[in-house]
Amino acid sequence: MIDVRDLNIALGLGAASKKILDSVSFSVGAGESFGLVGESGSGKSTILRCMAKLFTSWTGDISIDGQSVKTMPPMAFCRTVQMVFQDPYGSLHPRQSIATALREPLRIHRMVDAQDRSEQALADVGLNGSFLARYPHELSGGQRQRVAIARALILEPKVLLLDEPTSALDVSVQAEVLNLLSDIRQSQKLTYLFVSHDLAVVDHMCNEFAVMQAGRIVEIMDRSALSSGMAKNAYARELIGASLAYDKVA
Repeated sequence: MIDVRDLNIALGLGAASKKILDSVSFSVGAGESFGLVGESGSGKSTILRCMAKLFTSWTGDISIDGQSVKTMPPMAFCRTVQMVFQDPYGSLHPRQSIATALREPLRIHRMVDAQDRSEQALADVGLNGSFLARYPHELSGGQRQRVAIARALILEPKVLLLDEPTSALDVSVQAEVLNLLSDIRQSQKLTYLFVSHDLAVVDHMCNEFAVMQAGRIVEIMDRSALSSGMAKNAYARELIGASLAYDKVA
């Protein structure tokens, strides 16, 4: 479903230019959940922004379901790929009701039955139709993120890009949202690309994951590596070892 080949991007001009991603390649099968982990600044979120076409100056190739995102028509792309951002408050317009946030993509794509679709999208994330009349500031952090997920799902995409979707939430709420995302992936047969700095979250959500360092993927491994601590790359071993040690202390 997702195939990334030799993805490169540099930001800045001239002498100030800095390579952010360096020959990144990986693939994700249909219906699978693939994780990207690594320290802050390693390029995880940049990959998602390239895939979402928020960054356009990259080189290489990104294909979704066999079609390059460079040649995919914008409307078809939006119906195939959606993104859920880290900050649920920042990703929702403060002056737009939840109804407006959910119906805007339906209006753009000329999809009928906006009321029924909006209510069903909320039901899919565990909220009822009364939330349509509310505004983002009237919701808790977990509720806002559920609305953001509902907005991403309302166009019935095949792929969800998830940029640390629970890191801004309380621990108890994190578990609820992660379980919700897991259930949605199975019921709607979605493919996830999941960015997280928390290896416990990756263990819960992902079949495979890639460890990133300084804009490069240093190793791709199965989730079983998290419990065994086994990795070929020295940085990946150190990262997993630190996470295991932290979990024991916690």
